Amino acid sequence: MSCYFRHLKEVFEAAGIEVSSVNKKQIDRTIHDIAGVSYKNCSATWRNLKQEILSDEQKRHHFVARLRSAVRERLEGRLFRHYAFQYIARRAPQ
Repeated sequence: MSCYFRHLKEVFEAAGIEVSSVNKKQIDRTIHDIAGVSYKNCSATWRNLKQEILSDEQKRHHFVARLRSAVRERLEGRLFRHYAFQYIARRAPQ
């Protein structure tokens, strides 16, 4: 998983994404989705990114924008579900 992350430091910085142990899996899934490669196929994902996306400046900017948006949506959705569950659990009759 995420064997190519070390090559994407500049992309993460451009997208304003800080990779941590908490969000790494979600970011990895998001990148696989954007690259159109099945999850956990690390070498195919990196090959696709390197050859098709990162080699072209316009595609790179588009990828950064999509990554920023998708990661934000996934992480915010995850937080929303977490807090909604906590709220429901507190409100449930005991």
